[in-house]
Amino acid sequence: MSKTEKKLADAGSVMEGITETNTSAADRQEKAPKKPMDKKRKKKIIRRCIIGGILVVIVLFMVRNSIAAQNMGIMVSTMPVTIENVEQNLSTSGTVKSEEAKTYFAPVAVKVGKVEVAAGDSVEKGQSLLQYDADALAEAKQMSELKQQANEGGYVSSVYKNNKYVSQLGEANVNLSVLNQQIEDSENYVKELQQKIDDKKAALAHEGTLLQISLLDWSNQPDSEEYLNLQKLIQYNSYEQQNNKDIMAWQKEIDTYEEMIAGYKEYRSEMKSQKSSSEGGSMDNGSRSQLEANTELEELNNQNTLDAIGEVENGILADFNGVVTEVEIIEGATPQEGQKLFTIESTEKVKVEITVSKYDLDKIAVGQEAKVEIAGKEFEGKVTKINRMATTNASGTAVVGAEIEIENPDQSIYLGVEAKVEVHMAKAEGVVAVPIEVVNTDMEGDFVFVAEEGLVKKKRITTGISSDMYIEVTEGLTEGEEVIMTTGQELEEGLPVTVIPQG
Repeated sequence: MSKTEKKLADAGSVMEGITETNTSAADRQEKAPKKPMDKKRKKKIIRRCIIGGILVVIVLFMVRNSIAAQNMGIMVSTMPVTIENVEQNLSTSGTVKSEEAKTYFAPVAVKVGKVEVAAGDSVEKGQSLLQYDADALAEAKQMSELKQQANEGGYVSSVYKNNKYVSQLGEANVNLSVLNQQIEDSENYVKELQQKIDDKKAALAHEGTLLQISLLDWSNQPDSEEYLNLQKLIQYNSYEQQNNKDIMAWQKEIDTYEEMIAGYKEYRSEMKSQKSSSEGGSMDNGSRSQLEANTELEELNNQNTLDAIGEVENGILADFNGVVTEVEIIEGATPQEGQKLFTIESTEKVKVEITVSKYDLDKIAVGQEAKVEIAGKEFEGKVTKINRMATTNASGTAVVGAEIEIENPDQSIYLGVEAKVEVHMAKAEGVVAVPIEVVNTDMEGDFVFVAEEGLVKKKRITTGISSDMYIEVTEGLTEGEEVIMTTGQELEEGLPVTVIPQG
């Protein structure tokens, strides 16, 4: 039995009791002979009737209030549908990376004089990254010029030989004698250079020996200035024996002449073969074309080397503003031609790489504007790329990569750091909107709760974009309509409610 039924039953009992009391009194009056009622008894009866009537009124009032309270239902708040500007953003983070990088390779095999940057340094366009050793660069230039001269001389000699053989085989002997003389002269010159090297080495060795003897004479005074100076001279002498510039220059010249001698000998061998043949020793068209091609190729290689030397006489310079991310050369080293030296990543063209979940793929698009925050500083950005293939992140979730190009980068940007990104995916101005928390979803779609005639009712809606606070309603609601604000209440259709408007 409900509380209301119990109260009704209790009220009925009271009424029955009063009725029974009045009936019993009437029966007694019929059975007993009528007598005049005394005043005291009459007052007592009247008082009892008044008290009984008051009790009946109180009980009925309580019953009525209980029934009214049950019919009133739970109290809910409503708010009007409004017109808002709704902006949908994607807040995420990503890694700052450069869109342009350049790796510098050694254009020539020349000793490095000074490396002027280190990994992590910020550089500006035109800034010097590396300087070659001036003497080594000059020697490399001279060597290339000599090779070029030798190549040209070889070609001229070959053409001359061919022309001679066309007119007369006897002229081969003249060419052979010339070649033999060239070989002999060159070999003699090489011997002279080798003798200079040997003499220089012997002189340095002799000087080293004398210094060692002098050092022994002063060994009993190891703290004296003379002893210390002798040690320094010995160290310098040892270095000179290994790195004397004259010796190195003569050795390089020997290498050049030995290469020329090899060429002369090869040419002489050809002449001998040509001489031994009983008939014409002129080159055919194929041989002549090959000679010309080889000569042009060698000339081109030498010229390229000379051009490369000319380009780096003032050092290797940065092509754009950026950050040095790799340095793979040290001062004093002689890199091979084509060896990797540096890598620079541009700070003029910078992007932020982010990942997007499947829930945001239909909202993000190339061309959308973005706000990027790097180390507390804000930059303007734009979505420039969305990958067409998903990858798996550390949590095992499939995500799609995207790139945000920073439109106003400066030298304060740090590559490789994390950046906060807010992509402005969509915006709707002056649209019907409701707070996100009033929108519910079931298997049939989105809906809100409204109150009609004191009862809860579902109202189906079609939603558009959403911000952190509002969601656009494209169908189902109009401005000014009241929707129920659900604050943890379990609502269902048909539930009685009492509405308290909030706005």
